[in-house]
Amino acid sequence: MERFPQNPILSPQDLVPSRPGLEIACLLNPGVFVFQAKTWLLIRVAERPRQKTGMISFPILKGDGIEVIEIAENDPDLIADDPRVINYKGADYLTTLSHFRLVCSDDGINFYQPDDYPLLHGQGLNEVFGIEDCRVAWIADTYYLTYTAVSAHGVGVGMRTTKDWKTFEHHGMIIPPHNKDCAIFEQRINGKFFALHRPSSVGLGGNYIWIAESPDGIHWGNHRCLIKTRVDKWDSKRVGAGAAPIKTSMGWLAIYHGANAQHEYCLGAFLMDLEEPSKVLAQTDEPIMRPTAKYEKCGFFGNVVFTNGHTVNADELIIYYGAADEFVCGAKYSIKEILSQLVPVA
Repeated sequence: MERFPQNPILSPQDLVPSRPGLEIACLLNPGVFVFQAKTWLLIRVAERPRQKTGMISFPILKGDGIEVIEIAENDPDLIADDPRVINYKGADYLTTLSHFRLVCSDDGINFYQPDDYPLLHGQGLNEVFGIEDCRVAWIADTYYLTYTAVSAHGVGVGMRTTKDWKTFEHHGMIIPPHNKDCAIFEQRINGKFFALHRPSSVGLGGNYIWIAESPDGIHWGNHRCLIKTRVDKWDSKRVGAGAAPIKTSMGWLAIYHGANAQHEYCLGAFLMDLEEPSKVLAQTDEPIMRPTAKYEKCGFFGNVVFTNGHTVNADELIIYYGAADEFVCGAKYSIKEILSQLVPVA
């Protein structure tokens, strides 16, 4: 693995806030695709009002605009020990509001924001707290965007589709709360769509990767548990899918994230059968990436590497990833070398 020497390739100061009065707190976890011979990132841009001393303020969507909620830091009804989520009077809120923004590059390293493509914001009651962490799958002539839709109702999987990145069809919430990390395979298997996703459980079960199938890419069923957390390993607390699995001669290769009890996020890989992707063949025992660089260890939420986008060119896999919940970075891998690190599942 080789990190881009230019990392971070994008930082909050590289983009302009979407509205007056807001600031970009962090850039996170881009979806990745190739379009018109360029590499494109669909970046999650997290914004908030400029913070005042002694106060915590955050935005939520309201109609076509936003509403800013402001709370004193010493308010006894406020719990604010996590920079990402606060609790006020028993209700949870995000400290930032996220939207998606398109940037493109001719070389895969130097990105710029084109003028004639829209920003993608949350729509409707299920996206009032924003939209996050989009995966992009290209199937036939259509791009499928699966993302985390956030509201007071919970966290579920939303979907939009497009052919030209200027007009979009909104399909609403395709998998209800609590669910996220949905990555659709970029090829039908035996006539069916398949997708990885991650339900969450606070009681029985856990934060595991599941697989589902669909006749049309929108309506999903036959859900089966695929990858579980592993006691005393780097992925002991939660796991979740990265981008669309990669078809290889050995099977479908999926990059995934895992976190431990200390909230350190690393990347690993697992392999699924080509004809029966619900069958896991092998998995890496150790991570293929740990947060070791300064920009991965220090940021809005440190010790995090998190991916939901990559490009493939023969054996070269370029993973674009979020670092410390603040920066966008890139790294080059050999697919053959990742496959060599897989350990067969008993």
